[in-house]
Amino acid sequence: MVDVTLLGTGGMMPLPYRWLTSLMVRYNGSSLLIDCGEGTQIAMRGRGWSPNPIDVICLTHYHADHVSGLPGLLLDMANSDRTAPVTIIGPKGLERVVGGLRVIAPELPFEVILKEFSGNEETFEMFGYRLKAFRVNHSVTCYGYTFEIDRAGRFDKDAALSAGIPLGFWSRLQNGETITDGDRTYVPSMVMGPDRKGIKITYCTDTRPVPAITENAMGSDLCILEGMYGDAEDAAKALKKKHMTMQEAAGIAAEANVKELWLTHFSPSMGRAERYAGEVKSIFPGTVIPKDGETRDLMFDE
Repeated sequence: MVDVTLLGTGGMMPLPYRWLTSLMVRYNGSSLLIDCGEGTQIAMRGRGWSPNPIDVICLTHYHADHVSGLPGLLLDMANSDRTAPVTIIGPKGLERVVGGLRVIAPELPFEVILKEFSGNEETFEMFGYRLKAFRVNHSVTCYGYTFEIDRAGRFDKDAALSAGIPLGFWSRLQNGETITDGDRTYVPSMVMGPDRKGIKITYCTDTRPVPAITENAMGSDLCILEGMYGDAEDAAKALKKKHMTMQEAAGIAAEANVKELWLTHFSPSMGRAERYAGEVKSIFPGTVIPKDGETRDLMFDE
């Protein structure tokens, strides 16, 4: 099971009823945080969560509403007695940005590992999942992320017995190991059924619609995209400032055949975001207009 929580849904500035956009993904005892604007740690504490289990922090870009909460979060983690390393992933400029922010958080009881990338895409494997960054189109260098958990096929006991594979090798083959025993070689495909469906989450804010979003979001169980504006008259503003409208995001979700779409990064001028639900659902019925703290438990299909 993967637990997904949208800690905040706001863009540009925090509001009394809407924290800045940030996503928490919890899986197998480890937590991943994407973006960390002002108020992120308050949103976490409001749910009764400690930042201690956060092993990875991903940054989409370096506008203040996506990174300004980082020093406070790191200090909060330090105060929770964390000693294990924390990995921060982000586009080119990560070392400079995090180094500047850490002027007010210089001494931490854990190592901060920085993984800076450039180019159109980058993939990381950690904590049992695969994380892929893909470049989008904003006023500064910006990336979206996909989070994927692969799931191997079922172990086929009958196949193992039929092939005469010793019992002591079964678990090793199930874990992906190739085994040579005398003049015989055993490979996992001899005892494993076809791969089963895993879980895929896509997160992307602050961008114009580009093919990379659709390509990377394809088939996602949950797709979280920015819906900065909802009114038709704001389309020109979205184009100029390189953001997306709710309607554009819904169009991407429909084209990418995702299971569910959450909209986020709402403009501070947008009051009740849910008033656009009808129009957006007419484009993609699986749209949710979430509030801060929206949570979904994603289960593996059996």
